[in-house]
Amino acid sequence: MNDKRPGGIGRFFKGLWGALNFLRLVAVNLVFVILVVLFVAALRGGATNLKDRTALVLDPKGNIVEQYTAEPAERAFSSLFGDRTKEVQLRDIVATIDAAAKDSRIERLVIKPDEIESAGFSTLREIGAAVDRFRKSGKDVVAVANNMTQGQYYLAAHADEILLHPQGAILLEGLGRYRTYYKDLLDKLGVAVHLFRVGEYKSAAEPYVRNDSSAEAKEADLYWMNGIWGDYLKDVAAARKLDPAALTADIQNYPDLIKSTNGDLAALALKEKLVDKLATRDEARAMLVEKGVAEHKTFRQIDFQDYARLVEREQAIDTRPQVAVVVAEGEIVDGDQAPGTVGGDSTSRLIRQAREDDAVKAVVLRVNSPGGEVFASELIRREVELTRTAGKPVVVSMGDVAASGGYWISMNANRIFAEPTTITGSIGIFGLIANFPDTLAKIGVHTDGVGTTPFAGAFDVRRPLDPKIGDVIQTVIDKGYRDFVGNVAKARNKKPEEIDAIARGRVWSGEQAKERGLVDELGGLNDAAAAAAQAANLGSDYHLTYVEKELTFWERLALSFNSEADARVARAVVPQVGRDWLEAPTVRDNLRLLRSVSDGKIGVFAYCFCEIR
Repeated sequence: MNDKRPGGIGRFFKGLWGALNFLRLVAVNLVFVILVVLFVAALRGGATNLKDRTALVLDPKGNIVEQYTAEPAERAFSSLFGDRTKEVQLRDIVATIDAAAKDSRIERLVIKPDEIESAGFSTLREIGAAVDRFRKSGKDVVAVANNMTQGQYYLAAHADEILLHPQGAILLEGLGRYRTYYKDLLDKLGVAVHLFRVGEYKSAAEPYVRNDSSAEAKEADLYWMNGIWGDYLKDVAAARKLDPAALTADIQNYPDLIKSTNGDLAALALKEKLVDKLATRDEARAMLVEKGVAEHKTFRQIDFQDYARLVEREQAIDTRPQVAVVVAEGEIVDGDQAPGTVGGDSTSRLIRQAREDDAVKAVVLRVNSPGGEVFASELIRREVELTRTAGKPVVVSMGDVAASGGYWISMNANRIFAEPTTITGSIGIFGLIANFPDTLAKIGVHTDGVGTTPFAGAFDVRRPLDPKIGDVIQTVIDKGYRDFVGNVAKARNKKPEEIDAIARGRVWSGEQAKERGLVDELGGLNDAAAAAAQAANLGSDYHLTYVEKELTFWERLALSFNSEADARVARAVVPQVGRDWLEAPTVRDNLRLLRSVSDGKIGVFAYCFCEIR
């Protein structure tokens, strides 16, 4: 009699197949449950009803940016399961505050700045200006914080009333710029670094050829930092009705002042009138309940991101002429780049798209970039020039930084706006080449051979750099600097020698740049947009819109499920194991692939989701 039962190996594979099939069914069912949750959440979120006497809570978490760098689906799913995206767009904050100022249902603004991780002074100044507009509408602003950095305080200072936790602290420490230098290390490793530059103030690559900061770099850095710090103190003093000189003296005298309060920094902040009251979170909550309406054991409130979605749903389609904003944020590099990096091709394409759109009557180029590749910068500059030639005004709005390549792409605009605290200038270029023949020799590796010309193999990192080749590189760098200075001179209607005197790699604050003719006006994005509209003869009858890479169907779907109401439903229905699965790195990687299958392409992928973490 034959025994047809499978052997040990057969049973093993049969069991393995059963386990895999079970996991497949679990995954499919989990996805189905999640989709049901999303549908229910969307229905609930769409029915949000904003009551009268509601407080708008502004509590940005993470970095405040010009553009999101995270993928849309990743942002949506993170938010849905309670982890708010660690990036918040500046434009969303400003637009939300401005909408709330006109909304009779919003009674006050409550600012909680504690969890702002990164935001430049110019970014915070833009938000502060929106807060000031909110106050001018007749509504009050309260800031509540446990602790505040000087950046977070820069925003809180615009409130009518600041409440600080009794165990909290505010320390205005000033600005510093300290870098790490590597020359000795590179010498020990046998690495030869060759720096080619024009301008004694172009110090970006100094750490590779020096062990300390040059005198010129220290002079230039201290000058622009003192300018920005002076504007910071002036703004804070004006907001808090303090004397800037007295505030400066207090900071210089911190050791003695801190001793006078026995090390109690919260008490010192109250004594120096940086805050109005010391209050624990429950005490602050009680104060806000007393000012407003009690609801759910706290004050009636709405989170600013939920309010932004509500306003978006309530707004009608705007058919007015458009002033288009193109954002150039991050390092400038060649090719197509995702938001957060300026791509020579991708950013140029957005400017060209705005130029070719008949509904767009003017363009604002919002620049927040420390620069980067020269060729990529030139591609973008050329598109700005072509847009002006086509008859559409282009106005640049500088954010926290628009220096070097960031200024290169700005120079040909009709007008340039900067905040007083913007970092700009740095007109200059450099090249850096490293060779490793001595490093290889230390481990017994040598390089030898022949070439048909002096240039053959001249840039091989295993070989020493020929001084003649170095001369060639310096000549090319000199030419690039002359082009940069010449183009700025032409764009700014000045002589090249006038620009050279304020260039040579030197950095300026926005206010200092205006004094030297590199910037036309001091102001923020709204000011730049108004100037662009005026140049296009639109007056105040225009709609501000952003030109960005169009979202796919899947990305729009994911972002439609992104409110706090949605998150509460999702957290209540989907078990923790499901949330852990969704938030796993491999799943986030899969979400990114949605873009690839939403453009009519066959979803064929060559990717291994097997990274060890």
